[in-house]
Amino acid sequence: MLVRQLQDLLARLYDAPSPHDVANFLITDSHQAAALQGRHTMPATDEQLLLAEGDDGVELSLYVDAAVLQRLREHCPLRELSAHNLADFCTALEGVSHFHYYVWNADRARDVSLLDLELQAEVDKYAAALRLILTQRDGRFPRELFRQLFDAADFLPDLTPAERERYGEAHHFAARFCRRPSSPSVFADTTSTRDAPSNDAARLDGSA
Repeated sequence: MLVRQLQDLLARLYDAPSPHDVANFLITDSHQAAALQGRHTMPATDEQLLLAEGDDGVELSLYVDAAVLQRLREHCPLRELSAHNLADFCTALEGVSHFHYYVWNADRARDVSLLDLELQAEVDKYAAALRLILTQRDGRFPRELFRQLFDAADFLPDLTPAERERYGEAHHFAARFCRRPSSPSVFADTTSTRDAPSNDAARLDGSA
């Protein structure tokens, strides 16, 4: 399953394996995702990490829209990542990043903030895409990738002011972190983003 392969990719990048298989937490039906959040409207995005406090602890699900995964099955980014499937790849990878980062910290009794999740996902999208493209292009550095993920990026128009501020801050600092003159250094440095302390705990009654 692709989400499992994406989790394995992140685990190799950071030497951070997790005993929790993201595929076991995946839901792809938007109606189910809405019901889990107690909402009547469909999710506003194609991926969401759903966190809620239950009687036995935290209940966790990862929603990635079925259409996104179907398109990625038809044009698998693990074989060829290009402008054609980059957006869908980033959608799926962002969800897997949220899941992997959250459970990695939870296993170590570390709190994570919503900003932590977004910042890590921004870095993960670039680092994972870079690793795949370097492999697929025999080491040729994709100079257009940074522009596609950071300079040309835009936010959803219906974000709240707080969400826009959080996403903007994560985007800004991830771009600064990932801006490197050569490809290998981003992989040498990404572990530091996982070891950085959190400022505040993520809310468990909403989505990230």
